[in-house]
Amino acid sequence: MQNIRKITIEDQDYPKLLKEIKNPPKVLYFKGKLSPEENCFAVVGTRRCSPYGKELAWEIAGDLAEAGLTIVSGLAPGIDTVSHLAALEKKGRTIAVLGTGLDEKSIYPQSNLKLAKEILEASGALVSEYPPETSGTHFTFPQRNRIVSGLSLGVLVVEAKKKSGALITADWARKQKRAVFALPGPVRSLNSKGCHYLIKHGAKLVENANDILKELNLNLSIYEINRPAKSNNKEGALILDILKEGSLDVDKIIERTKLPAPKVASLLAVLEIKGTIRNLGGNIYAISYR
Repeated sequence: MQNIRKITIEDQDYPKLLKEIKNPPKVLYFKGKLSPEENCFAVVGTRRCSPYGKELAWEIAGDLAEAGLTIVSGLAPGIDTVSHLAALEKKGRTIAVLGTGLDEKSIYPQSNLKLAKEILEASGALVSEYPPETSGTHFTFPQRNRIVSGLSLGVLVVEAKKKSGALITADWARKQKRAVFALPGPVRSLNSKGCHYLIKHGAKLVENANDILKELNLNLSIYEINRPAKSNNKEGALILDILKEGSLDVDKIIERTKLPAPKVASLLAVLEIKGTIRNLGGNIYAISYR
C-alpha cells in the first residue's frame, strides 16, 4: 500500500479545479489514480453522527456516485466514512483527502486503514499535501479541508455542530466560490445547528441527491429517489412500513412490530440479503432505496 507518488502544480495531471483556489498545494502526494478533469463532490459531517445523518449520508452520497460524481471526503469516522462506503457500494469512485502523510503508520484514523485499502482497490485515491511520516495536528486537518472543497464542484454538510471541521470545509468552499449545501435536521439536535446556520446564511437546503444534481446543472442521469421498498412477506412489509419513517435500532423495531426477537432478527437478515434494507452499524437498520 506504500506506493506513494508525487505531483506538482506544474504537472498536466494536477487536478484543474484545485489549481483555481487561492493557495493551492504546490505538491500533492497521492496513492491510486488522479484525474485532472473529473466531476467531484464533497460530502462531510460530524464524526459522532446520528442514525438519521448516517442514513441520509449513505443515500445521498450513494446516489451521487451512481450518477457519476466522484465522492470526496476526509476518511474521518462518522459521515466521512459513510460517504466513502456509500460510493464504494454503488461501484463509484471516491477520493479521501488526509491531513497526515499517506504511509500506513501516519494515516489517521488507523481504524480506517481497511477502508483506505478498499478505496484504492476500487480505483479511488488517497491524497495529501503532506509528505510521508507526517502526523496530523490542529493545523493540518483544517488546512486539508480546503483541498476537500477545492477538488469539488460543491460541498454537502450532512450533520455538524456549530463549531466543527465540516463548517470549516463549508467556509473554504464559499471562499473558493463552490456551491454549499446542507441537510436540515431536528431543531433541537446539536448536530443540526451547523447545518441550519449554513442554510440561514445561503447554503442550499438538500433533501435528496436530485436537489444537488439540479443545482449543479450537470448533464448527468438523475436517479429516481425514494423508490418504494417492498416485501412479499406480511411481517417483512410491517418492518418496512416502520422503517419508512426513518432508521431504527433492532430493539425499537421489536418494540414497534410487537414481533418476537428471533423472528425480527430472521426477517431483518432476509431483507438485508435482498438489499431491501441495510445495517448502518450498531444494529441500526434503514431502507436501502435503489
